[in-house]
Amino acid sequence: MGESQELRVVLLGPVQAWRGDREAVVGPPRRKAVLAALVLRGGRLVSHEQLIDGVWGDQPPPTGRRVLPSYVYALRQALDLPGAGQDGSVIRGGSGGYRFAAPVRLDTTRLTELTTETSRLLAADDVSGALGSAEQGLRLFRGEPLAGLPGPYALGERQRLLMERRSLRHQRLACLLRLGRGSEVLADLASPEAAHPLDEPVLALKIRALYGTGRQGEALAAYEALRRRLRDELGTVPSAALRDLHAAVLRHDDTAVLGRPATAGGPVFPDATPAAKPPAPASRRPGASPLQTRARRTVNELPGSAGTLMGRAAEVAALTAPAPADAVTVATVDGPAGVGKTSLLVHAAWTLRPRHPDGVLFVDLLTHHSPADDRPVMKGLLQRLLRTLGTADADLPQDRDNLIAAWRDLTSGLRLLLVLDDVKSAAQVRSLLPAGPGSQVLVAGRHRLTGLDADRCVSLEPLPTTDSIGLLRRLIGEARTDADPEAVTDLARLCGGLPLALRIAGARLQHRPSWSPSHLAARMAREERRLGELSAGDRSVEAAFHMSYEQLSEARQRAFRLLGHAPTPEFDAWTPAVMLGVGVDEAETMLEELYDASLMLQPGPGRYRLHDLVRVHARKLADAHPEETARARRQVLELYVQAGRLTGDDGRAADGQRRWFESARDAARWLDAAGADLADVPRYAAAHGEDVLTAHLGVALRDYFLHRDRYDEGRTALTTALSAAERSGEPSLQVMAAVSLGLLDYQQGRFAQGGDWFRRAVESARASDDATMAARPLTALAAQDFLQGRYDRVTATTDEVLPVLERTDDAWGVSLALALRAMSRFQQGEVAASFADARGALAAAERNGRPIPISQRLLSLADAHMALGERAEARAVLLRGEALVREAGDALVLALTLTRLGSVAEDLMEAERRHHQALALHEGISPRSEPHRTRLEMEIRRRLGLSYAAAGERERARHEFRTALAVERAAEHPELQELLRASLAETEAEAEGEEGE
Repeated sequence: MGESQELRVVLLGPVQAWRGDREAVVGPPRRKAVLAALVLRGGRLVSHEQLIDGVWGDQPPPTGRRVLPSYVYALRQALDLPGAGQDGSVIRGGSGGYRFAAPVRLDTTRLTELTTETSRLLAADDVSGALGSAEQGLRLFRGEPLAGLPGPYALGERQRLLMERRSLRHQRLACLLRLGRGSEVLADLASPEAAHPLDEPVLALKIRALYGTGRQGEALAAYEALRRRLRDELGTVPSAALRDLHAAVLRHDDTAVLGRPATAGGPVFPDATPAAKPPAPASRRPGASPLQTRARRTVNELPGSAGTLMGRAAEVAALTAPAPADAVTVATVDGPAGVGKTSLLVHAAWTLRPRHPDGVLFVDLLTHHSPADDRPVMKGLLQRLLRTLGTADADLPQDRDNLIAAWRDLTSGLRLLLVLDDVKSAAQVRSLLPAGPGSQVLVAGRHRLTGLDADRCVSLEPLPTTDSIGLLRRLIGEARTDADPEAVTDLARLCGGLPLALRIAGARLQHRPSWSPSHLAARMAREERRLGELSAGDRSVEAAFHMSYEQLSEARQRAFRLLGHAPTPEFDAWTPAVMLGVGVDEAETMLEELYDASLMLQPGPGRYRLHDLVRVHARKLADAHPEETARARRQVLELYVQAGRLTGDDGRAADGQRRWFESARDAARWLDAAGADLADVPRYAAAHGEDVLTAHLGVALRDYFLHRDRYDEGRTALTTALSAAERSGEPSLQVMAAVSLGLLDYQQGRFAQGGDWFRRAVESARASDDATMAARPLTALAAQDFLQGRYDRVTATTDEVLPVLERTDDAWGVSLALALRAMSRFQQGEVAASFADARGALAAAERNGRPIPISQRLLSLADAHMALGERAEARAVLLRGEALVREAGDALVLALTLTRLGSVAEDLMEAERRHHQALALHEGISPRSEPHRTRLEMEIRRRLGLSYAAAGERERARHEFRTALAVERAAEHPELQELLRASLAETEAEAEGEEGE
């Protein structure tokens, strides 16, 4: 293979791969984690179990090891040479695992070589060579190793590589000390990458550097600060080695501190001054650098704290809390455009100003107005800061690295407050950090600075409604607020709690005395006008949002604008994955990046939403790409249709479509997460002209809503679906929507209304001259007839529809029709015929494959077994049904199953337990599930009474029968009342007979 085809993988930062000069796109983080787990093992075989455990940890993928081939296939596609084939692939499979078989150049291999070389050169006393080797090794790091990779294996390797970097960094600092370059050691230790304040080896380096540069007092102060911290936080003392170093500093033992005696007549290090007494202030130290000795005035560059800061007491307290005097502390503030970051920053800075006698510096980095390459900007800022602290132009270094060193040197003896606004990256902050202990840095920006070691992080959220109203009240006055409080509340809501939007709205009312709050609220109520109303002079909410949008990559811009058209305000990674046509891992990475850019809110783990005004802006951007937006919208609506069908009782789910969910349970969990917003999805689809999808959505979600007693939401969705079906002109959609509305009424005991819907559906089907369409509404009418005891009509209707349902292979319809006929025949005493129908109904339900219909059919079969005296067979059938329905989670069917298990129990104790379990479930069923809730209680108490009667407990039996007859709305079930009265009369007669004897 030629040089240009060499495979190279870098792991000391974000994971990337190259074939020669061409970068190979490896893909999302989890795929990169699989690659790292293979290449870091040096060609050894990695078992499937090791890969799953190492990449997924304690949350393995639902498909288990079956997921690995797709990851390996994608890696081969990215890394293999053209035409390599499986035998020539870089990744080979076999013996239950995979191994990386191709030659590959890793930066981690080079790191190991340089670490070994550094140690060898130090042992040979080649300090300069060791320094060069250590610096080469440190330059290999481009950030955190294996950045962003999930899983225990990546975590363990990341920690190992960070320890290797730490060791190499310590060796570099030791080399600098031995070469007499103490100032560089101190500058390095002042950076945010410096070790934990309790890291004794690093503190020893710092003490030696301070001593060697003539700052014995500061060396002793550093030791004392550590001693106090160890005592207060850990209840311990410094190590013996550090105590010995402290004693050597006290007695000026250069050999013990520095490893060699001081040279006669000169400092130990070239940049040092004699350590004869504690250091003087920088402006008076005779050995200080020109930058330190120049006269300097104390400055305060803070802008005025304009306006009123509302509702930020907790955030101000966090930013102004006491800070340690022996370290530089950093606090960050992030949040979306317009949330009030600068106001908070300035307010906190004015509070902190008295604690920083050497000055307060304010820098607006203007990130959103700066070029992509900010190096010239940062160079100019460093020069400006040095000038502010008194450095003459002639003394200013011209290259960036020397400017940073000069800045740290100049600030090493100062206690400053540095305020940095509109920051984009951690790198910008790191280059501007002062070095003086006790200095503080306040940072604000839209991006979350996850790469910065900050002591305190504040993420600003929009103001709550109460504070938003309070701010408007201050801006427009009490009189106008009190005159129209509801309109002011509407304004606060329309502004979404963003202080910038609230201030602009307040300013518009201030300058338009004739406008009332209700007038402005009415203008803002129309979504397409809202952002336009929130503009005043050079301030604009939309412009602020757009600046954040322009900082995104093209792919992230597309994701952002399409998410404006997510059907629900809150969503998880599945929504963008389907809308964008990418994997879930990649979609989650996009969401996290948008969150870090403060364009996305995160109300809970794995859940995301756009601020209301941000969503308006995203939709406006999406409208400029109508075809792309319409395609993404249809894709995500089809996701809801599929989820609804998977959770429903009807097995006829979207054949030929891509399967997004592993199981009905996964689909149900996904719908559960949507909460109350789910009912709005059909309305969203209808509002965008997707009538066919709207109709399918309402019908698909029917059973999901019914099984959870969410009838109002189900009615909203189905009413919207019916209107859309009528607009579409498709009779089949109109029939499905009408049948679904009828089932909703039927479930709530509204038989007359339900029957009207079913008959309307039959008329629509027959008007289209399609007999197959009429079969389901006729079956629904039969179910209603059964509940009202009209068994002859049930048999006649099911005899009519069954041939049609069987011809169309409608397993769900066949199962329901046979079950209705079986129950009707059972009630009419035709037990053998009922048993045959029950078995046929179960077979059809099993073809359909939905657990709840199967459980319902098992109930009918169990009743037939019991009527035939086959108690053991009935018990076996019911136990199967119990397991199924517990998995599906339907309380009504489970209660019916449990009370039947009580009826076939072998002893009274077991019977009582089962019946009482059923009663407990009944208590949790919504009262809106009438008449089923009433009928269920009557049936459970009837069976419990029969169990007592069979055990000779006639008084307890009579109590249950009477209680069942007294249930509210019992009169709506005359056939059950008749059975209960008969049972009650029989036990009373038996009791009278016993008394007569």
